[in-house]
Amino acid sequence: MSTVSLNVNGNPRQNEVEPRLLLVHYLRETLGLTGTHIGCDTSQCGACTILLDGKAVKSCTLFAVQCEGSAVTTIEGLAAKDGKLHPMQEGFWEKHGLQCGFCTPGMIMSACALLKENPSPTEGQIRMGLEGNICRCTGYHNIVKAVQYAAEKLR
Repeated sequence: MSTVSLNVNGNPRQNEVEPRLLLVHYLRETLGLTGTHIGCDTSQCGACTILLDGKAVKSCTLFAVQCEGSAVTTIEGLAAKDGKLHPMQEGFWEKHGLQCGFCTPGMIMSACALLKENPSPTEGQIRMGLEGNICRCTGYHNIVKAVQYAAEKLR
């Protein structure tokens, strides 16, 4: 067993874990943060995307112990303490950027990282920024609209 210490959604967390425990399993099973989804187990779909020190990463590609001392933000950590949705979450709601919702947490986290780097992306830049996140339901049109909505609200 190894000790891992992380800041998860603004809260310090320390746990004993198997060194081979993937970050996605640590978040879901150890911490109970089930908003981070497991979709493909091959890092292809993006459903497990979280922010690690502000950068979008697929949590199925990292061991929890590799993230020692890092700040992790999951979909559960985006909304304000009073429950007010983050502008990106609001955008997905307002612009119908989801259907089944399985890919939505990963899409939202990737889109948040994109807007942090580029607060005024073009449609093409949004589509490129969401590469690696697969949606099997929506056709992406409303996802792009949701990101544009959030970009405007955040500016």
